[in-house]
Amino acid sequence: MTDGVQRACELLDDAARRLRVAGVPDEALGEYVQPKAVLGIRREATMRPLGRVWRVGALLIGSSLESGGRVWATGAITRVTDPGRAQFQSVSAEVRRAYRAAAAKGHFAAGDTVNHGATAIALDGTLVGSTAVLFVEDDVPLVRWSPAAGSAVPLADYLADRVGLLVEPPRGATD
Repeated sequence: MTDGVQRACELLDDAARRLRVAGVPDEALGEYVQPKAVLGIRREATMRPLGRVWRVGALLIGSSLESGGRVWATGAITRVTDPGRAQFQSVSAEVRRAYRAAAAKGHFAAGDTVNHGATAIALDGTLVGSTAVLFVEDDVPLVRWSPAAGSAVPLADYLADRVGLLVEPPRGATD
């Protein structure tokens, strides 16, 4: 493991520790599952729980025992609410309704936020020279908002800023 990868692991562990000690609420991490038809009968999609995470901008940092020490690139989110019935107003509205229905079937708590479509980031040598959201260049861990973003910032500065906002939100932000 290179020094840059080791530093990334240390920074992420420290961020998780700060968030845990401050009691910052975490969110669910799930996987959207479209089951195969059985004997020609289609079954409804669901979301499979994968653990708990903190959303820290472009990264999801594992918060629970089953997901601790892991990190993902942020994907999509949905809130667990009654999906309602199909209105066919727009494709995007129906997609959001389908995600809400899948989350409700996935045994997540009502009102919980579920992150899905997240991409796991391996904390190993593959970070060096990667084109992903989190990468290491010249032994410095860096983060960018998306793989397509050209600019990146040092992970240490990024986490200090983002975690700081979660641990001590600006006055009026949580009212």
